[in-house]
Parts: sequence; structure tokens; C-alpha cells
Amino acid sequence: MKLSAIKFILLFLAQVAVWNYFNFTQYLLLVYLPALILCLPLRYGTVRTMVVAFLSGLVADFLVTGQLGLTSLALVPVALMRQSVVRLAFGSELFARGEDLSFHRQGWPKFLLCIVILTAIYLIIHIWVDGAGMYSLGFGALKFGISLLASSAVSMAIAYLMLEQTGERWR
Repeated sequence: MKLSAIKFILLFLAQVAVWNYFNFTQYLLLVYLPALILCLPLRYGTVRTMVVAFLSGLVADFLVTGQLGLTSLALVPVALMRQSVVRLAFGSELFARGEDLSFHRQGWPKFLLCIVILTAIYLIIHIWVDGAGMYSLGFGALKFGISLLASSAVSMAIAYLMLEQTGERWR
């Protein structure tokens, strides 16, 4: 098993543990699954990434004893939009060269942009479906804002751990 697969599994289990044992407040949904999906190798096509996202979401829901399918419903659109967001932030050179993402080569501001966009997609869907008309717009917006700030910060650290660091920059 490759090191990236082992990292994915361990960080996925850590996300499940956070959801099970650390309920900080009702206003915070700490999630870094979109960062894990972002850090999958770019050679994985959209369909393969969507399958990984669906299965990850289903297993997470099962282990957290949540509503089965809620995480999958929010994570599959993240996988669908991943390549478009990567093209938006990094350009098409990564795909043309067949390279994977790297913090040292692309820089952290571009990663932050990708993580914020993908986490926002996840949170909008998750909060909207989980609330199902029960939350007020103000509560949902506050939960979205707090969760986006906290999750983006944690996701940056998780993405840094997930990606191989070569220490080289483009010249």
C-alpha cells in the first residue's frame, strides 16, 4: 500500500474521531474531508474521485452514526468540482505535465483558494440538507462562516501533511 493511501486512511479515521468525540459547539462543523479529496493524485479521473468521495462519505456516516448518505451527498460534488477548481487556481500546466499538487511548487495562497472553495461547497450542501428547513437563515449563515474559517485552517495543515514535499520550486 502506498504511503499516500495510508495517510488518507489515517487522516480519514482522525476525521471520524473528531466528529465522534469532539463536539465543540452547534455552530462549528469541523471538516477536512474536502482537503483529503483535493489531495488525491490528479491522475485519478473525476469518476474515480467521485467513487472515493462517495465511499468515504458512506463509511464516515456509518462510523459516526449520522444520517447515512449525508456526508456522501456533500462530498461527491466536491469531487466533481475538484479538477475545475485546480484548473482555476493552478492553471492547466499541472494536467499537461502530469504532475501532482505540491505546496512547494504551487504555494500556499493557491492551496488556500482551492481549500476555501471546496470546503464552502461541502458546507453549503451539508448545512442546507442537515437543517432541512429547521434552521433559520442567520443560524445557517453563522454556522457556515465559523465552520469555513476553522475548517479551512485545519484543512491547510492536513493538505500539507497529505502532499509529498520535495523541497523544489520551479525556476
